[in-house]
Amino acid sequence: MTYRISVDTGGTFTDVVVSDPEGNLTIGKSLTTPDRAFEGVSNSIANAAEQLGKTLIQLLAETSLFIYGTTRATNAIVTRQGAKTAFLTTDGFPDVLVFKEGGKRNPHDFSVDFPEPYIPRRRTFEIDERMSSEGTVSRPLNEAHAVKVLLQLKEEGYEAIAVSLIWSVANSAHERRIGELIEQHLPGLPYTLSHQLIPIVREYRRASATSIDASLKPLMQQHLRRLNSDLREAGYEGDVLVSTSIGGCNQISDVISKPIQLAKSGPSMAPVASRAFSTIENCGGDIIVCDTGGTTFDVGLVRENQLVYSRDTWLGGEWTGHLLGISSVDIRSVGAGGGSIAWIDDGGLLRVGPHSAGSVPGPACYGRGGQKPTVSDAACVLGYFNPDYFLGGRMTLDNEAARKAVETVATSIGRSIEEAAYGILNLASEVMIKAIHDITIGQGINPRESVILAGGGAAGVNIMLIAKELGCNNVLLPKQASALSASGMHFANILTEESVTHFTTSANFDSAGLANTLQGLTDKLDAFYAGLKNLPPGTKHRIEYFVEARYASQVWEISTPVLDPDLSSNEARSALIESFHRTHERLFEMRDEGSAIEFISWKARLSVETGISQTAKEPVGYSENFSGPEMYRNCFFGSGNPARTRIHQGDNIKPGMIFHGPCIIEEPTTTVVVFPDMTARVTANGHYLLTF
Repeated sequence: MTYRISVDTGGTFTDVVVSDPEGNLTIGKSLTTPDRAFEGVSNSIANAAEQLGKTLIQLLAETSLFIYGTTRATNAIVTRQGAKTAFLTTDGFPDVLVFKEGGKRNPHDFSVDFPEPYIPRRRTFEIDERMSSEGTVSRPLNEAHAVKVLLQLKEEGYEAIAVSLIWSVANSAHERRIGELIEQHLPGLPYTLSHQLIPIVREYRRASATSIDASLKPLMQQHLRRLNSDLREAGYEGDVLVSTSIGGCNQISDVISKPIQLAKSGPSMAPVASRAFSTIENCGGDIIVCDTGGTTFDVGLVRENQLVYSRDTWLGGEWTGHLLGISSVDIRSVGAGGGSIAWIDDGGLLRVGPHSAGSVPGPACYGRGGQKPTVSDAACVLGYFNPDYFLGGRMTLDNEAARKAVETVATSIGRSIEEAAYGILNLASEVMIKAIHDITIGQGINPRESVILAGGGAAGVNIMLIAKELGCNNVLLPKQASALSASGMHFANILTEESVTHFTTSANFDSAGLANTLQGLTDKLDAFYAGLKNLPPGTKHRIEYFVEARYASQVWEISTPVLDPDLSSNEARSALIESFHRTHERLFEMRDEGSAIEFISWKARLSVETGISQTAKEPVGYSENFSGPEMYRNCFFGSGNPARTRIHQGDNIKPGMIFHGPCIIEEPTTTVVVFPDMTARVTANGHYLLTF
């Protein structure tokens, strides 16, 4: 018997999901250990192994595939804890990272300072060279000057180098030569060349992605190699894959060479899991994915059963943060997780987040020395958490510490402790609702026409309040909700992409040139597939093609499916043009068939079908016949006095049961709060369908 293990290391908890040969999923969970990741990983695996009647060593010995995701790269980007990195660019263009894209959410708000660049201006070095936009050499590379700069970097102790020269996407000769000089004069020093990582024309996006990737290399290469070594020492002998930002998995060697793929690696798997669970429950292909962790609230979309991708992923705030630039699953994150800290601003108003208590010391209720009030402390005060059954009884909460922490807020706003706690929960919900509005209504999507799929350890606490405010009548909360991202890794395929810039227009279409361009992308992906090891016989794979295009004179491109990569025929070109018009109309409610279309960057995506699938069980009739002991706890739901509330534990819950609020459902790794006038049904597959 062989198992698959997936791990999602978050800022507060490390989630593990074990899949057996029948596709059954078992969750393990423990606190994250920032100093040495494998300690938290092994604790979580041991917890799952115990549920399966095995030891950690036995489970690892019977496992054939290990999939790993982590927030470490994302946190390093946001907090700028990457390596000391030098940014090398063309002479005369030192401010590409400084100016960013010049945007601002509130253009007339002058109280906000202009954001700092990802790599400080003092660590930018200009190289004497210049390519033209046509790919000709305007000024030859001054190798003597380049070597002088590299020796200066060596003397000043730089740990990584990002090289992004102007128009290297048109002619990469100078970048490639600088790479050779780095290997000659600074052997072993990590570096990233922009034309290899992200060959697109936009200067800032290419420079930003290159800088982020280079800065992550020392940190993430050490992290992944250490984890791999710890796994081998623990007795694991199978394959290791890493989840990436495009909603798939990749070989650890490939991710080590391009660690920017680890940004959003965990959250990108939540839509993958959501699509799988929604398909099982026949909830439709339009899904709002809400993943509430200990540190952040992540929201994403599935549209027509397809993942939604974006090159506009900002970490640390749109315009003010840092742009990944690479294609990634469109996930928006806000600081409103279970560990988000409540505080009073200078005007006396209550705020929640974005700062988090993390896992060390954690919320006050964890009893680890935390004193600041958090969303988890508020839920504890409201009676939603069972202090003796947190994490299935493996962790005891300190309710008195939670009350003392929330009391600091209650005193400031002149409310009772329970009212203050409910205010904290409501305010966190408002932050989450705004994030959902941005990704739905902001893109012309009506939330009422979608199903909400809730995940994360803190998902069940307030998801019904959020759904009611949005007008979403159906919420699906999977049995594995607390480890949604880790679950998604089991359903994910191996994914990788290749892209290239090749400008052409619908008025003067370069069919011959594009044939060579797309064939080159295909050849790279075919070579990648040929290098994959240990694939089961008959494993299916496919290559999809896309182009980033725009109407002439527009500023931004949109990603458009290329339905037929053989663009030599009039029919294929007409299909491509119609595909763009249709995509533009879906996004912006208009199409301009009289305008020429500019096709700029072309992309090919390889998908190797290695994910598992689950079979839906036969529907069951619903019944209010409960099993298990009757338990009650006083809970506060926003008005009046705390109400005597029925408590149901997951061990006693069977498919077909229906629960009317108010009541609390206590699963080993999550808590579902069914508010008054709301209902929870347990589906045949063991998932919760929440309605109001």
